[in-house]
Amino acid sequence: MNSYQNLSLLENLYRLKSLGFNYVDPIKPNKTQTQTSSLPDSYETLNTTIKGCHLCDLSKSRTQSMSGFGSIHPKILFLDAFVSSAEDESNSYYAGRSGTMLRDMIEKVLNIAVEEVYITHAVKCKPFGFQQPSSSECNSCSPFLHKQLEILAPKLIVTLGEEAYRLLTHDESDYERVRGQLVPFGNIPIIPMYHPTFLVRNPSFKKETMRDLQTIKEALK
Repeated sequence: MNSYQNLSLLENLYRLKSLGFNYVDPIKPNKTQTQTSSLPDSYETLNTTIKGCHLCDLSKSRTQSMSGFGSIHPKILFLDAFVSSAEDESNSYYAGRSGTMLRDMIEKVLNIAVEEVYITHAVKCKPFGFQQPSSSECNSCSPFLHKQLEILAPKLIVTLGEEAYRLLTHDESDYERVRGQLVPFGNIPIIPMYHPTFLVRNPSFKKETMRDLQTIKEALK
């Protein structure tokens, strides 16, 4: 990140603070687990590598490996934790009620077309049944995610739910302390928010989510 980008980010942090938003201490990416140097620098070649991945047993449970969807020059990258059954079956990143809600948040609240953002998962395949991915399965996908961030270089990462936030940052602090805040993370800040699936089941939290979306809009200015 050059000095101009640093200055721009700092000015934006102060602008958000003046509006009453808070942000937390920087989180350093865990570079020891990424091992991205052996992965291709081309977006298309990386996608091909992800789609043909058989590094863990999740390759046996999936219909396909889902590398990501959207602009390769995005202002925002939305990060989900892992591929859902509905996404795997339909090969769609906006599947089901939660997918429709996320699309509406992006297009109707942020006023951005879904083709102009990027959405991907920390774990690129559907887990077995209703199980959570194991730590080794998550670690197998970690280099792919970090390489995507390096290639796509979004202005902002929005993590969807607590799991996605922890898989990316390995931050074990209270999630409510960081949710809706601007969290410095390497060269790209993060704003964690509730997962749309959680909001479908708990609509009373939509008010907090609207505030988080306003924080996202301010962070993009």
